[in-house]
Amino acid sequence: MGVSSATADPRAVGRIERACARAATGDELFEAVSHEVRKAVPFDGSMWFGVDPSTLLAVAPARFEALDEGYCQTLWDGEFHEQDAVLYRELARSSTPAAAIRLETDDHPLRSPRFRNFVQPQGFDDELRMVFRSGENTWAMGALYRDKGHRPFSAEDVALMAAVSGLVAAALRARMAVGQVAPALSAAPGLLMFDGRGVLVSANAEATRWLGGIYGQGDQSAQRWLEVLADPAAGDLESAIPVVPLLARARAVAAGLDRGPARLRLRDRTGRWLVLHASCLSGGAADGSVAVVVEPAKSTDIAPIIIEAYGLSPRERDVVRAIARGSSTPDIAAELFLSAHTVRDYIKSVFEKVGVSSRGELVAKLFAEHYSDDMHALAVHPH
Repeated sequence: MGVSSATADPRAVGRIERACARAATGDELFEAVSHEVRKAVPFDGSMWFGVDPSTLLAVAPARFEALDEGYCQTLWDGEFHEQDAVLYRELARSSTPAAAIRLETDDHPLRSPRFRNFVQPQGFDDELRMVFRSGENTWAMGALYRDKGHRPFSAEDVALMAAVSGLVAAALRARMAVGQVAPALSAAPGLLMFDGRGVLVSANAEATRWLGGIYGQGDQSAQRWLEVLADPAAGDLESAIPVVPLLARARAVAAGLDRGPARLRLRDRTGRWLVLHASCLSGGAADGSVAVVVEPAKSTDIAPIIIEAYGLSPRERDVVRAIARGSSTPDIAAELFLSAHTVRDYIKSVFEKVGVSSRGELVAKLFAEHYSDDMHALAVHPH
């Protein structure tokens, strides 16, 4: 039986759907999904992590189970520097959002550099990768691993992970739009410098301040994270996200292997939205030295991800953008070639999805609550 003809166990799908509904946070979501998946698709190791849907770079939340911390850089370097089977960027575009390496290589996994360099050295003998998509956007990725001596992943296993892709994505997407938002920090951008081995060699005080929000409250957690990056072998896989995959993308861009961008948006643990940019330094294409800038996100950076998080249709997004610009209902109707009645129907639908009752509330909910720039000052017409 081929993967395309395999079917997922509806009972397992139902259990995973209920687990998604119960989880209050992204961390709880991955823990609950992992627990339920293990019952239906037994595994010996796993990883689960969110991604920035525009760049597919890893962000929090992240969960890793029974994986060797020493292979973190190997994983991400391979993702951006190798021609391989079942790369995440290819899986995100595939009609089926899951695939197992033995099935994809006709049971010749040694053809895969990732199998040789990452999977096999950890004692695993098969890998099942999946992306979690909602509509056209990927919100998370993951992988399951089985030890040598255990049966390979089957077409039915792949079918189950494909079947729950949208459920997990929708649950994580919804959690991007909720939660408390901390006041903005009036700090200069943070700057981190890495050598070719991915080791942190310097960081300014602002970087420490920003990273305290990413990895926990206060300077103590930021300092711990800086120590991890200064000695990656002593760290853990969760601490490697988001910087290690970002560094790998930057080096791949400099080497002409990837068109990037080496940039991602993420929400820290206080609720602030940040942007991280990475680029190889002069000569860095040869030695791999990279600079990373951390700064607060502007409304133009994050508006698309916030709008997407509420599950708005393409036409509803068009209407929201027009409302944010201050357009009246007749203006929107003329711009989108719709009747005023249809525009009002779209606005009503948007209000219901976002949970507001006026245009002012809508702009505040989608923008002002997530930024501290002047987005909230946009003019809003009442009709």
